[in-house]
Amino acid sequence: MQQDIRDSVKDFKENKIELSANHFNKFEALLEKELHQQKPKKKNFKWLSIAASVVLLISLGVKFYPTENIEIPVKEVKEISLGSVSPEFETIEKYYKNSISLEISQLEMTDGNKEIIDNYLIKITELTEEYKSLTLELNENGVNDATIDALIRNLQLRLQLLKRLKKQLKQLKNLNKTQNETQII
Repeated sequence: MQQDIRDSVKDFKENKIELSANHFNKFEALLEKELHQQKPKKKNFKWLSIAASVVLLISLGVKFYPTENIEIPVKEVKEISLGSVSPEFETIEKYYKNSISLEISQLEMTDGNKEIIDNYLIKITELTEEYKSLTLELNENGVNDATIDALIRNLQLRLQLLKRLKKQLKQLKNLNKTQNETQII
């Protein structure tokens, strides 16, 4: 292989290329132009980083600046309810409210009894609103026996209405059951 390269180099003829007379001047001018050409200016965002640092420092200063906790005395207006009058009344109120909630949760609404249940629930809602107004009266006028008795009677009446509703729904269910049995026979 070395022989082949030597053979090919023997046959090589060098072409003489002559440069033009002012080739050196042209090359020098081109070089000057390239070297002294103004580069596009890069935008300097140093001011933006300084501004961000200032904003960061201010926000940290505001966040961690020690402030005196000045407590403004606030009058605590405690709302008086039946349960807050005495522990016995609290027990009574809880008993009736839990019983009312339990009775309502046990209602089974169907298409046949929907109207009856709605009527009773409207009455119970009215009694609940009356209970709220009696509680407001208790707060305005203070604790007195008449208001406390009215609150307890209100709770009792709501529970009685729910028990009566449950009884009527049971009777309606039994009536429907007996009618279905007579139709089958």
